[in-house]
Amino acid sequence: MHSLMHQLIGLTMAHKQSPDDLTISPRDIHFSVESAGKGHWLGGDPVGTAVLNALSITFPDGERMFMDSVRAYKSELSGKLLEDVNDFIRQEAIHSREHHLLNQLIDREKYPVEEIEKMVRDRVQFARDGGPMRMLVGTICLEHFTAMMADLMQEQQEMFEGTDPDIEAMWRWHAMEETEHKAVAYDVFMKVTKDLSPLKRYIRRCMSMLIISQNFTTNITTYASRLLEADGYSPAEARQAVKRYLWKSPSLFGKGWKAWLAWFKPGFHPWDHDNRDLMAEWKAEFDLAAAR
Repeated sequence: MHSLMHQLIGLTMAHKQSPDDLTISPRDIHFSVESAGKGHWLGGDPVGTAVLNALSITFPDGERMFMDSVRAYKSELSGKLLEDVNDFIRQEAIHSREHHLLNQLIDREKYPVEEIEKMVRDRVQFARDGGPMRMLVGTICLEHFTAMMADLMQEQQEMFEGTDPDIEAMWRWHAMEETEHKAVAYDVFMKVTKDLSPLKRYIRRCMSMLIISQNFTTNITTYASRLLEADGYSPAEARQAVKRYLWKSPSLFGKGWKAWLAWFKPGFHPWDHDNRDLMAEWKAEFDLAAAR
């Protein structure tokens, strides 16, 4: 039975990779996000603004870790995967820059931005202290989350109603590029763990996803709740409002449950869900913007 499981997982995981015709294009676009300093920039919604600001605060340090996690293995890579890693790093560097600029505009006298930034740095440092493989496994799990959220933003564009067009464009651009490179770190993981038994590799990524899912969803709830408390919500009211936004409506996390479960299939690959057609319009828009 044990041998059979090895064979099954080995067969289903052996040959999957990103589509050969997939191109990852860093688009060096500068967005005017000054309205982020005017309070509830997400259509006047304090809860949605708090959630997206909480996510944005995690991005600069988190994405630097993502870049370093794949950079650590570049000497083991070649061909298209190495090209994809270089483009992934360039995309993430630009994302980090743009979110850093947005985060600097949040009213730091009113909101505990620096407190949250310190919590994020501490959690990222924990991953870094575990070495390159812990960083890489963390990256593949969190990249799956960002791809899930990108899907939701594409499917529920009404969540941006009443939002400054430049800030909306920045989030849509980020979502589109997260979709575009959603499997790069995963492909690196599969390449550099090729000498592990398929079962050990499967267990490693599944156990990591369980732990990181718990930590990530809890942390975003905590960060967004702290921001809402600065708007006058009680701690209990803030957590209830944030949980509703994340899990009920618009359900930024909850609606991705099928994509989350897909991770646990033996032989899973992020491009099993090929959603390039859904993102084509956004891709064309930002390809044009980057060419200007």
